[in-house]
Amino acid sequence: MQKRVLGKSGLEVSALGFGCMGLNFSYSHSLSRQDSVALIRAAVERGVTFFDTAEVYGPFTNEQIVGEALAPVRDRAVIATKFGFNIEDGKMAGLNSHPEHIREVCDASLKRLGVEFIDLFYQHRVDPNVPIEDVAGAVKDLIAKGKVRHFGLSEPGAQTVRSAHAVQPVAVLQNEYSLWTRGPETNGILAACEELGIGLVAYSPLGKGFLTGAISKDTEIGDNDFRKILPRFTPEALEKNQALVDLLKRIAREKSATPAQIALAWLLAQKPWIVPIPGTTKLHRLEENLGAVDVALTAADLTEIEDAAATIEIEGERYPEQLMATTGR
Repeated sequence: MQKRVLGKSGLEVSALGFGCMGLNFSYSHSLSRQDSVALIRAAVERGVTFFDTAEVYGPFTNEQIVGEALAPVRDRAVIATKFGFNIEDGKMAGLNSHPEHIREVCDASLKRLGVEFIDLFYQHRVDPNVPIEDVAGAVKDLIAKGKVRHFGLSEPGAQTVRSAHAVQPVAVLQNEYSLWTRGPETNGILAACEELGIGLVAYSPLGKGFLTGAISKDTEIGDNDFRKILPRFTPEALEKNQALVDLLKRIAREKSATPAQIALAWLLAQKPWIVPIPGTTKLHRLEENLGAVDVALTAADLTEIEDAAATIEIEGERYPEQLMATTGR
């Protein structure tokens, strides 16, 4: 497995990480704890060193799974988790990034993960009620105490990144980024990463499954699957956005690859400090995803993809309005 360094932080991880959320949260299909542990360990055996979780996944149970799975290989695993929500009666109940709450979440996550320190601690969403300088200061204190190694932000606005970075260097940003979601190219996030030496972790690099080619306008999405509420996953939007999958399929045929591998290879080709974190519940999909690091896209390939993608207008927002409002702050 190739390695990448996330910006100036010096944090070295596998070129592809593993997004653990979907193991038991958000999608209609989930794995048992035993099978989840086995899949994470299978990823480790194949060279993956970077695993992403959060307290709200479950809530709480995803961290426990990750901790159990990685306990035997803690010395070669980089674990990222997140704070920033109130959790009441087993559900997210609004944002909370007050420093006292951050400290409480850190201690609880350390316990659930069964680790002495968190490698990467993200603010899950920017809390407009708490100055980002206070958030950065709280994480700075946790780093000083040895409980956290690196500070990250998920879905912030570029100015928020700069304000936080002035207090405690931001090692990593986690934003949705794929051929289907290219906001970081135009909203200042990639520019801020380049300027400040920050790594970018791309979540949903396969468009929540759409870019694999396994989903179409005829796909039945279960009521307990969070994609049910996403504007891009209406049958009408899926039909219009199929043109992007068709593009990936065409390039994949030329490269003897799969659409998912082309989508991931495209991301890897954008910047050397970008690390996608696809998730899956299936071993064969894990192996397929990891194969993307061996797919070489030439400059001509990238130009062809860029030119073709430019003619495709993406239908639908990536989140409903109330969730979009929590991004880019």
